[in-house]
Amino acid sequence: MTQENIKTFKVLRYRPETDDQPHFETFQVPCLHETSILDALNYIRDHFAPDLSYRSSCRMAVCGSCGMMINGKPALACKSFVRNYTTEMITIEPLENFPVERDLVTDISDMVEKIERVKPYIISDEQLKSDTTYRQTPQQLEKYRQFAQCINCGCCYAACPQYKLNKEFIGPAALTLMYRYNQDNRDKGIKSRLPIMNQDDGVWTCTTVGYCSDVCPKLVDPASAIQLGKGTSTSDYLRHLLSKFKK
Repeated sequence: MTQENIKTFKVLRYRPETDDQPHFETFQVPCLHETSILDALNYIRDHFAPDLSYRSSCRMAVCGSCGMMINGKPALACKSFVRNYTTEMITIEPLENFPVERDLVTDISDMVEKIERVKPYIISDEQLKSDTTYRQTPQQLEKYRQFAQCINCGCCYAACPQYKLNKEFIGPAALTLMYRYNQDNRDKGIKSRLPIMNQDDGVWTCTTVGYCSDVCPKLVDPASAIQLGKGTSTSDYLRHLLSKFKK
């Protein structure tokens, strides 16, 4: 039988109807080898703080809803296991760079709006028919498959120093999904996305810190997608420049 280990959790609490400022509360949680951070939060809610608010759903690192700061680093609570944290106390806070609504729940609507802005779906230049078939080779799939794994958890935005300084920056997840669809051979929407990529708060705002890739729970590597997007942006600029000389 696996022996339980008592672990101390320091959880940021904020209830806007009663609290002027966020504050920490500590809880003692019995943990097993397989206990995840999400399991620990469920235990805290069930035994100590029934009003503790946080998001979770799939418990399988698919939905992206349980993103939060764990010992100061953005991560998914369901994919983070207590056994991997050697500190005497584990600190849990809401994702940085987003407004806090309540306890560990943040308002990620700004990120969602930015992702919607890049049109993260296949755009066709032809009228679709019910019997239309798009063929794609394994090589064509490999051009974007890694970047299609994004689950919109918000960890990359919480890690991004540029988004922290400038909320107009479109951000890692949006730029990653933009590059993903621009590389899809079935998509014809690159011209409608280029103005967003090239704008002042677009791809060139990224300073290549790379922390977004370090914290990505799905190994999407948004920093790589952004740098590749800069190549697309440069090619577009050169095309426009050459077209002026041809005239």
